[in-house]
Amino acid sequence: MSYSSLEACLLDLEKNGMLVRITDEVDPYLEMAAIHLRVHEAGGPAILFEKVKGSKFRAASNIFGTLERSKFIFRDSLQQVQKLIALKQNPLSVLKNPFKNIDVAQSALYALPLKNPLQKPVLYEEIKISDLPLITHWKKDGGAFVTLPQVYSEDIEQPGIMHANLGMYRIQLNGNDYEKDSEIGLHYQLHRGIGVHQTKADAANKPFKVSCFVGGPPAHSVAAVMPLPEGLSEMTFAGALGKRRFHYTYEDGFCISTDADFVITGTVEKGQTKTEGPFGDHLGYYSLQHPFPIMKVHKVYARKNAIWAFTVVGRPPQEDTSFGQLIHEITGNAIQHEIPGLKQVHAVDAAGVHPLLLAIGSERYTPYEKTKQPSELLTIANRVLGTGQLSLAKYVWITADDTEQLSTHDIPDFFQFMLERINWQRDLHFYTQTSIDTLDYSGDGLNTGSKLVLAAYGNPIRKLSTELPECLQQLKGIQHIKYCMPGVVAIQMNPFQSYEQAAIDMEFINAQLQNKVDELQSIPLIVMCDDAEFLAAKFNNFIWTTFTRSNPAKDIYGIDSFTKFKHWGCNGPLIIDARSKPHHAPVLEKDVQTELNIDRFFKKGGALEKFG
Repeated sequence: MSYSSLEACLLDLEKNGMLVRITDEVDPYLEMAAIHLRVHEAGGPAILFEKVKGSKFRAASNIFGTLERSKFIFRDSLQQVQKLIALKQNPLSVLKNPFKNIDVAQSALYALPLKNPLQKPVLYEEIKISDLPLITHWKKDGGAFVTLPQVYSEDIEQPGIMHANLGMYRIQLNGNDYEKDSEIGLHYQLHRGIGVHQTKADAANKPFKVSCFVGGPPAHSVAAVMPLPEGLSEMTFAGALGKRRFHYTYEDGFCISTDADFVITGTVEKGQTKTEGPFGDHLGYYSLQHPFPIMKVHKVYARKNAIWAFTVVGRPPQEDTSFGQLIHEITGNAIQHEIPGLKQVHAVDAAGVHPLLLAIGSERYTPYEKTKQPSELLTIANRVLGTGQLSLAKYVWITADDTEQLSTHDIPDFFQFMLERINWQRDLHFYTQTSIDTLDYSGDGLNTGSKLVLAAYGNPIRKLSTELPECLQQLKGIQHIKYCMPGVVAIQMNPFQSYEQAAIDMEFINAQLQNKVDELQSIPLIVMCDDAEFLAAKFNNFIWTTFTRSNPAKDIYGIDSFTKFKHWGCNGPLIIDARSKPHHAPVLEKDVQTELNIDRFFKKGGALEKFG
């Protein structure tokens, strides 16, 4: 199915029972986001808000809310695009040899962007930022944000659409110190193409021109989040996925996606920043206020009857989980082909994506040795941490499975496999004083923290227990202890005060257990936490808390630990201190009054009755 607009997609979803309309007026301050979250949690359809308080424009969310719906939207193009990716082909290179890949040549034709099309719907009218649906998602958010933006920038050294970057970087529309209708906040994180473009513009002392597209054919939103192979433009990918060439033009020197519903154009001046945030992010916490570039608004355009596309992020899984699933569906084994020896890789959404990455590799370096231990796995792990967005991984758990039965997507089974084999004396490899994900506040400051590779290979060295050893039952200085899974216990302690006090706390625990190492062999991992019942209640609670609230270099301890020639290890269980720290961002919590306010839509006779 080829969609020329967002509305065409929404009408198709409605025709097939995948969209619900809300005709009553809804407040963009908290209510729209709260409705979205409740519908998404129930596995519900896309939502079209027909009356947004304070704006003449409609808004749509949960468009990509399930993998099934995303695959339905791209049902006529998904297979051909998968072949393009599998071929490692730039669609345009296929056109040079169309008969060699005749089955994908048609998709390649769609990949050619179309400049200055006869119809330019988005230029229908000029509006102001304050005319937009200004949606505030969480109560402590600094203002309204664009959460499904397609942010376009060009390389001043290679201008034009074929060397441009299209990325999904959140935009703050109002609040803080932004001048109404003339300034907005441009937030982007590490390892993003737009940063390279701004660096070049700054070095040349030239204004950095940026365009923000919202809405348009759904393929454009997917293209903005795709980790594409080197040399493959997001605009060409959008055309191939949407079976419609990317239509664009230039106005006042700014690139305009003519099929978008809205376009905001503006410039980013060298060295000019303002405070952006807070913002409730996809790790389940607020990203706090920090200085980010200001975008000086030039013009804002809207098509006739435009629809504002948005999503809501929070503690995973949310709608962006489906984005990740769709990306995996499209790319298949592309990453594995880039990294020799890598068989599977999975950035775990339930842990916030970047905090936890699971990988399965090969172990072929020393087949003649009787003792099996990680060696090729360490080469692969280093390659993973040097590859694109994978480089933002904080904890990398990597193993090799000679039976080829293990899956990184069966997370409990993967953890059990590794914990049965990992040797804490040998298999921990720290990266200190390094860069981490911008949204991860477990580290020492913005973008800074540490990483840890945990590599295990060989036959099991322990059997994991589901019964507490007597030494743990008698442990002093704790409040509560619970099993999370075989071999893993959560221990509730007093709240974290300081790292100095934490060292004292852990030494107190170590003093009681360091002579009980043999008794503790079946319990390889202990997680110190604020609420043991919460961690034990669901496996996702365990991995979310453990890996979003710990900085490996500072928060990992061990029973009977040692340092030998700068290598750290322990003879007893590994301890991860996942208590909340004073520098951590606040957890996202739903607003009670807003939840009561939106109940009207979910009661009998309401538009969302079946999802109540």
